[in-house]
Amino acid sequence: MSQKLIYPATERNKQPILDILKLYLPSDRETNLLEISSGSGQHVSFFAEHFPNIIFQPSEYDSTLFKSIEAYIKPFANILQPIHIDVTTDYKNWQLRSEQYEFILNVNMIHITPYKCTQGLFNNAQHVLKPNGMLITYGPYANNGIIEPESNVRFNQSLRHSDPEWGLRDIQDLKILAMECGLELLQIHNMPSNNKMLIWRKISE
Repeated sequence: MSQKLIYPATERNKQPILDILKLYLPSDRETNLLEISSGSGQHVSFFAEHFPNIIFQPSEYDSTLFKSIEAYIKPFANILQPIHIDVTTDYKNWQLRSEQYEFILNVNMIHITPYKCTQGLFNNAQHVLKPNGMLITYGPYANNGIIEPESNVRFNQSLRHSDPEWGLRDIQDLKILAMECGLELLQIHNMPSNNKMLIWRKISE
């Protein structure tokens, strides 16, 4: 029996996410990317196929997902074995080096984890990213205190009902957090299903 998990939402959003990644990830030189919260492994294997020049490092907090990730990445020479990362801890505990990655990708984590995970993501990104490196996040967001459309309002309510610490984060609050962590918001891309892709860049000193 296959160890691969299949998340329908991931199957739907992987192509739109790839389309935006092609605007920022190089195809003509070697570099590297750290994926925080790799889930099933569907995303990293799909993206790695289109960027053979990039070394991908998947990671996950939930160790029960490792078998699925390993099954997806098995055919790919440019994907490393998944590592365990708890974003609420210091990156030094992840066995990673300072300024090791040019890109960090995080999909659908911010709204379904406590805010301390978002804080950890941004705080650690400033250390793990190379100068001018990019943090790329994807998911549903509020903006200027407004959640829209109505389906996202209901989704936010259901998230908070499941766990009061979950919920859609406001882009303006994230911009403040980012600045505190030496990051700036470069671009907001509207995505299908009322999601957004946010492109953050490490501010070079």
